[in-house]
This record gives sequence, C-alpha cells and structure tokens, in this order.
Amino acid sequence: MPYQRNRANRSEKYRIQAPHSDVVLSPPDTTLMVVVAFLVVIGLMAIFSAGAPKSMEAGQNPASFALKQFAYLIVGLFGLKYFIKLDYKKLKDWAVPFAWFVIAMLVLVDFTPLGVVVNGARRWIMLGPIQFQPSEMTKLAVIMLLSNAFYRDGNLFSSTKIMRYFVPILIMVFLVYKQPNLSMVILLLLTSMVMYLSVSGSIKYMLATAGAAITMMAGTFMLFGKKLLHGYQMQRIQIWLNPNIDPYGAGYNIIQSLLAFAAGGFWGVGYGNSKQKLAWLPEGHTDFIFAVIAEELGFLGCFFVIGLFWTFIHRGIIISSRANDMFGKLMAVGITLSIGLQAFINMSVSSSLIPATGVPLPFISYGGTSLIVSLCMVGILLNISKKRIKRIKNYDRGY
Repeated sequence: MPYQRNRANRSEKYRIQAPHSDVVLSPPDTTLMVVVAFLVVIGLMAIFSAGAPKSMEAGQNPASFALKQFAYLIVGLFGLKYFIKLDYKKLKDWAVPFAWFVIAMLVLVDFTPLGVVVNGARRWIMLGPIQFQPSEMTKLAVIMLLSNAFYRDGNLFSSTKIMRYFVPILIMVFLVYKQPNLSMVILLLLTSMVMYLSVSGSIKYMLATAGAAITMMAGTFMLFGKKLLHGYQMQRIQIWLNPNIDPYGAGYNIIQSLLAFAAGGFWGVGYGNSKQKLAWLPEGHTDFIFAVIAEELGFLGCFFVIGLFWTFIHRGIIISSRANDMFGKLMAVGITLSIGLQAFINMSVSSSLIPATGVPLPFISYGGTSLIVSLCMVGILLNISKKRIKRIKNYDRGY
C-alpha cells in the first residue's frame, strides 16, 4: 500500500510538472504524392505524343500542347503547395462564397458573350488568350458545401442547411446541365450520393439507398429520357450500342479508339509510334488520350495507369479514415471519389464500356482548368493526410 501511494504521488508529480509540449504535423502522404507525380509526367508525355501531329498540321511547334500543359502544371503546383500549407478547416468558411463565385462564372458562360461554344457545348470562358472551364470548379465547390453541411450530422432536412448549402448546389447543377454538360452533372450527383452515404454509417442502409437511387435514375431515363436528354446525347447512347450505324460520323471516334486498343496489343507499338493519332483519332490528346496510351504502351501501360488511379483511391480512403475530424474525412472522401470516378469514366469511354461523355482523364488529358483544379484538390487531400503529433520537449523528471 505505501508503495502504491508513492507511485500515485509520483504520477501526480509528473502530471503537475509536465513539461511544455508543442504540436507538429507529420509530412503529407508520400505515396499519394508519388502517384500524382507519375500521373502528371505520363500526362505530359502522352500529350506531347498525341498532340504533335495536330500541332504540326496547324504549322505550330510539335510540343505546343505539351508546353501549354506544362505552363498549366506550374500554376497547378502553386495551388497544390498553397493548399498543403493552408489549414483545411478554413475551407468551412470559404465554401459558400466559393460556391457563389462558381455560380457567377457559370452564369457568364451560359448567358453572356464571354461563353464560348466548342463541339456544340457552351462550357468555356474566353478572356483574350486564356480559356477556362468553370464547370470543373463545381466539383470542388460541391464537395466543400456538402462537407460543411454534413460534418456535424447527416440531417438533410434542416431548413438552414437547405438554404445555405443545397440551393447553391441545385443552381450549379442546373447551370452545368444547361451548357449542356450531362457527364459533369452525373459526376456531381454520384459524388454527392457517396458523400451522404459515408455519413449515414450503416452499410445496409447505404446499399439500400444506392440501389433505390440507381433504380430511380434508370426508371426516369426509360420514361423521360428523350425529354431530358439533348439530341446529341441520345445519339451517343445509340452509337455506344452500335457504333457501326454511323462509322464515319458519330461512331467514328469510338471505332478509332477501339482500333487503337487492338493495335497496341500486350506490349504496345512503342512510345510516339501511334498511327491512330496521326489522322484518325481527332481527340487523341484530350478525351481519348487513354486510347493513344493503349496503342503505344499496350496492355502493360494501361494496367500501370489503372493501377496508379486505384492506388490514388486507396490512399485517399486511408487518408479519410485517419482524418482528425469529420469535415476532413468528408473532404477526403469527396475529393478521392470525384477524381477516381472521373478517371474510370474516361477510361471506360475510351474502351467503349459506357457511352461517350466528354470527361477528361485527370492529370493526363490536355486541359488547363482540369489540371489546375485537380492539383488544388490533391493539395487539400495531402493537407488532410498530415497527422497532428504532440512532441514533448525539455522533459524534466522532477527528481
């Protein structure tokens, strides 16, 4: 008993005379940084290879697309570095203002002469030599709003939440749909659904809700598909079912993409040796860049790229599970699923698993807005991955 009493007194002595300690952050997730670095480098190489014929045809430097993408990369890296250092909890206060900023940009696209029509879709703003796509920013805006709405609880029916968070989301979805950009709308809805299901907790409830949502979407499409979809969107579905009904028109891209996959085989024809990019695959440096990778690097190259995206998703889920707070957990889930879903949608389109969507391949497809936004999102994810660690200094035992 005297011994136990002395131990208790000594423990109390340690507690009272506990030394000062500070809180430090562990480094960002190294694996995630390496994966993103590989994807960005592969993207620059693929853009140089796939874009060279188009640049030379226009009388430009063969590396013009790659050089422009490199310039966008520099801007994106500044954004990534900024968001790594920023305390991600500040994004709670930025969510609503940023959403209304994105809405203002979408209004400029849809209703002013600043909006530029490309391939039948009004999605870009042209400011002199600078062209950017505001709909790419809706991904981050929606993730920030939903993380803010759900980080305390998963109640969807609070009037305050509906007005503050969900009204801006509905406005953004409507403006994006009007462009038209149905693929982005679907991506936003899928990301939103996964984020909500991650809050609900119950696996049975998640599966039941997901099944009901998919059934509802399928039923709505079957009943009202012709009214909800634009003519070119219905045509994409028909071409997906049978591209040979218009082999030199609407079905041309997907047929040439499949030929690129076939030509690549297991080993590929070698970097820079793609024939499809020369004149047969018009969007080889953007939407169908994965087909060029498949032709030049073969099955092994495709497997490597797919493996990188799977690793990205895996690390993102781990970061989410280890996050220090619910807001960080939700932000990590949203960012991971948004980039991951977009990647597999693009690769599925290139291999004709789903209808053409116009969604770029993150970090790889040519496009400044997509690359910059994706790198900023990765910066937030890396920020969340930094664990808070207490470091004790000047420890004095007291005797």
